[in-house]
Amino acid sequence: MAADVAVRVEGLSKLYRIGQERQRYDTLRDQVQRSARQLVTRSGKHDKGRDLWAVRDVSFDVARGEVLGIVGRNGAGKTTMLRILSRITEPTEGRAEIHGRLGSLLEVGTGFHPELTGRDNVFLNGAILGMRRAEIARKFDEIVEFSGVQKFIDTPVKRYSSGMYVRLAFSVAAHLEPEILVVDEVLAVGDAEFQRRCMGKMESIGQAGRTVLFVSHNMQAITRMCDRVLLLDGGRLIKDGPAPSVVSAYLQGQSGSSAHRDWPDANDAPGDDQVRLRSVRVVDEAGDIVDSLDVRREVGIEMTFDVLRDGPPFHPQIMVVNEQGIHAFNAMDTSSRWHGPTPPGTYSTTARIPGNLLNEGLMTVSVFLSSTSSGKTAQHVFERDVVAFQVIDPVEGDSAKGRWTGNWGGAVRPLLTWDTAPR
Repeated sequence: MAADVAVRVEGLSKLYRIGQERQRYDTLRDQVQRSARQLVTRSGKHDKGRDLWAVRDVSFDVARGEVLGIVGRNGAGKTTMLRILSRITEPTEGRAEIHGRLGSLLEVGTGFHPELTGRDNVFLNGAILGMRRAEIARKFDEIVEFSGVQKFIDTPVKRYSSGMYVRLAFSVAAHLEPEILVVDEVLAVGDAEFQRRCMGKMESIGQAGRTVLFVSHNMQAITRMCDRVLLLDGGRLIKDGPAPSVVSAYLQGQSGSSAHRDWPDANDAPGDDQVRLRSVRVVDEAGDIVDSLDVRREVGIEMTFDVLRDGPPFHPQIMVVNEQGIHAFNAMDTSSRWHGPTPPGTYSTTARIPGNLLNEGLMTVSVFLSSTSSGKTAQHVFERDVVAFQVIDPVEGDSAKGRWTGNWGGAVRPLLTWDTAPR
């Protein structure tokens, strides 16, 4: 059994004491202040709220060669668990077994020394991962080319931008062939083109039989990369299963319904000082919120937003992705109502997707609000995977699939007109 397991986690827990001070050399004033706080604590009630279980009694196995996704809201315990697996911190309870050489990329520039050049850090990081110098040298040109920092490879990395930092760090971790690769939500730092290359590289790592643990808030990447996903909440493992069902459960848990998301407090709403997104809903033809709908029926994506001050016209946009991570389509409202300046106020707009267009399965929707001024486009809101809905075919014969009961691939499945005549 152990030969087929790359990672085994049993009853893993991590306790943090909020406000706990590390041992250090203090001044007399520091010691007096600490003594005063201790007197107050002894005379009052003990604050049990200072004990935080970041991870609590989590158990799972990862098979060798498996690409495992890990999702959950901020503070769910994802990064803490990866830090334990990477031997950065020790668990309070439980154990984690790692069978194979592990490379981790948990935050920008993990393992880099700011005073050393990019070249030096490639060799240093490789040595930390247990690689021989000759092995690192053989991969060096490939690492640098992938990262795109060729011009700055002999510059100290403290002068790198965060994007350059993470590109080189990911390239080192991915190319030095660890048997287990642990990747946290760091790829958002890179540009869209680099993120695509990273996704492709991690897919090739998985296809090569190596193990990947991938934490992300990008549900498109999760469903594309992973067959199996873990959902964490409050430090506990609450769901372990196929990517589509776990992603659906996560999206539902974000707002109580995967088909509805709102922000009652304008200060917490996505956006900036010009516009704020207030709600996104999946609605049927009658305007009612729906989690699932008939493939033959129209579905609407309704966005409500506040324009806070006079400015350039705004353009609502949506992006639809299926449960395999296939990008179905983008759509933007190009009507004349958005050609002129948009006065302050609350607006509601609905993108209507016709029936018999989408294929069956889970669809996730991302929304955008952009503006154009003097030929330049600015993005004010980009809320990824904000809502989701399930498309179902009742197989009654009048959909694009007729009475065929098998699964069809692809993100869309339009009902086309066919002209047939004998020749």
